[in-house]
Amino acid sequence: MQTRTVTYQADDVEMIGFFAIDDSRSGPRPAILLSPEAPGLDDFNRDRCRRFAQLGYAVLGLDFHGNGEILGREDMMARLTPFFQDPLRTRARAQAGLAALLAQPNVDATRVAAIGYCFGGTISLELARSGADIKAAVGFHSGLSTARPQDAKNIRAKVLILNGNADPSVPAEQRAAFEEEMTAGGVDWQLHLYGGIGHAFTNPNVDKFGMPGFAYNKAADERSWQAMLNLFEETLGPV
Repeated sequence: MQTRTVTYQADDVEMIGFFAIDDSRSGPRPAILLSPEAPGLDDFNRDRCRRFAQLGYAVLGLDFHGNGEILGREDMMARLTPFFQDPLRTRARAQAGLAALLAQPNVDATRVAAIGYCFGGTISLELARSGADIKAAVGFHSGLSTARPQDAKNIRAKVLILNGNADPSVPAEQRAAFEEEMTAGGVDWQLHLYGGIGHAFTNPNVDKFGMPGFAYNKAADERSWQAMLNLFEETLGPV
């Protein structure tokens, strides 16, 4: 497997992404832009990139904060609030990551998906709302709200959201608004809810933080992973 850092510019900030590809294969690969949780592109998310590369995808882990920075919990909301308020800034950073992914060798620009975890799911959705030429947008325990719901009409991707119904960060009212947004925009969308499951259920490391409503769940992790692969088979084709 080949892995390397990829430096690119976004919003006048230097971003340091992480690219992974299985170099034992030949020819262009279907590609994935992976957006991590709010703290940033850490080692756990680099391992996620490697896992996708082992399956045959070319994948770029997105650096959202710049300079490869990893944020502590106390800094995350202050840093992210302006992006929640202005989705166009979020989209600009996601689009820069997408351009960096497409600039890598052996990437099939006609078969691209965006996936994300927690805030990374929000990033993937905002990229889709920008009208980006991606085939699928997937969010795991993803934030769903946006200040520009009218832009759902721009979505070209098939959208898949994989959330727990007991997620304190994404209450039922937010899910209902998302459903209305996607339906009004004429989007091909799915929302999978895992009963009794909270936030960050794909990350075994979350349990150590002891945050109410945040817990790893092996069954939901595996089921959501398979649901994503099913959509990739439908939209990206064989690897």
